Amino acid sequence: MRTDLPALIIIDMQKAMANPAAGERNNPQAGSRIADLLAAWRAVDAPVVHVRHMSRTPGSLFWPGQPGAEFQDALLPLAREHVVEKNVPDAFIHSGLERWLRVRGITRIVMAGVSTNNSVEGSARSAGNLGFDTTVVADACFAFACTDYAGQARSAADVHAMALANLDGEYATIGDSAGVLRALAGAT
Repeated sequence: MRTDLPALIIIDMQKAMANPAAGERNNPQAGSRIADLLAAWRAVDAPVVHVRHMSRTPGSLFWPGQPGAEFQDALLPLAREHVVEKNVPDAFIHSGLERWLRVRGITRIVMAGVSTNNSVEGSARSAGNLGFDTTVVADACFAFACTDYAGQARSAADVHAMALANLDGEYATIGDSAGVLRALAGAT
């Protein structure tokens, strides 16, 4: 594994996230963008981390043993890739992820996955606060529509854009998959 390259961290790309019951989402191409990133990282033997949410709420689609808790077939981890299980949105909390990265001397990370305003944003905030050089790949993440605190319905695109704005420059750099793939190719 080439630890001189950034680690790709794929967050919560589980079968439940593809369930139409999850609601209106943006970036329908996000899954294929993540697959492109994953293929590129594998081709150069760069570090890959797959994060899986395992709910503590009985009946949740993410409850251990439920089909929704399993990784999406197109993004299944290889035996050499690290898998992190989490019980809260932030992939760094009680997971050993920070230690895994530090032991390997990895200081740069690229994040993709779902949902932009929840697990991706929470994880990217921690990564930035912990001193990792973090890039969030905007077109390889997606969010779901929701109602804000004031009762205003917000589209998935609005939720996604606001989460990225919350991160940009403060905790992470926001990029797109084409730029991230060019940077990876230039570093190898």
